[in-house]
Amino acid sequence: MQDIYDIIVVGAGPAGMTAALYARRAEKTVLLLEKENFGGQITFSPKVENYPGFMQMTGSEFADRLLEQVTSHGADIEMEEVTEVRPGENGLITVVTDRGKHLCRAVIIAAGSRHRRLGVPREEELTGNGVSYCAVCDGAFYAGRTAAVVGGGNTALQDAVILSDICKKVYILQNLKTLTGEERLAKLLRGRENVEMIFGVTVEELMGEGELTGVRIKDADTGEVREIATDAMFVAIGQEPENAPFAAVARIDGRGYISAGEDCRASDRGVFAAGDCRSKNVRQVATAVGDGAAAAVAACMYVDSLKRGE
Repeated sequence: MQDIYDIIVVGAGPAGMTAALYARRAEKTVLLLEKENFGGQITFSPKVENYPGFMQMTGSEFADRLLEQVTSHGADIEMEEVTEVRPGENGLITVVTDRGKHLCRAVIIAAGSRHRRLGVPREEELTGNGVSYCAVCDGAFYAGRTAAVVGGGNTALQDAVILSDICKKVYILQNLKTLTGEERLAKLLRGRENVEMIFGVTVEELMGEGELTGVRIKDADTGEVREIATDAMFVAIGQEPENAPFAAVARIDGRGYISAGEDCRASDRGVFAAGDCRSKNVRQVATAVGDGAAAAVAACMYVDSLKRGE
């Protein structure tokens, strides 16, 4: 007979691992499913200085400590990609993965989000060969060279600051007429001689065979197309959730995020959402951990009510 878990947690970022930890401490049987890497996007941060109680640590250190804690409390952990979650009979939920099916009484979705793509031809082909979505991760490869940052929000400006410290030339390519990030960052960049801002343009084409050598940009007003020679293009145009597998069991808003309030309840059928995949205003590691705790407490209460026959 197939095991029935009290709670299955989808995603092993800070939200998911915190949820698994809290659920195990409440003596619930827990399966934690992760498709890529434990820790999620926090592992790409070389320096975390805004988590309460720690002056400084790397994102990888934080993820490793949390994983060790979850493991020590006895959660089952599997590397599997969830492809569908669907309601079953007798109050059970079926979680379908690329390796099979699992049954549970409640599911906590902590699938996070991924970097939004530009959607131009050959973008995936050149990812890792000049196209990147993380200046912190890949910026050092382009020290003394030319880089372009696509976007004008805080992430784009932070990336541009990092790159301008090490690159000989940095272009900021913004489709709007102004920057939308913090004025402090914008002012800092305006004062750097190796930074050039180009407004009202979109990236139309990527140049280079096997490795990026430049981009073609189009002016929104004039339609003029010109080439910018660059060794790297860092795309910083926001995040997008990956919530398609959960459409059958959770409320999803127009932007693709799961609609769930501070109680993290995503439906009336034992489905909860935590972390960056949830509709919210602040997406930080501290808020992800808070979501994980709230979702686990709510899920444990739901499981207890099922067992009492309520």
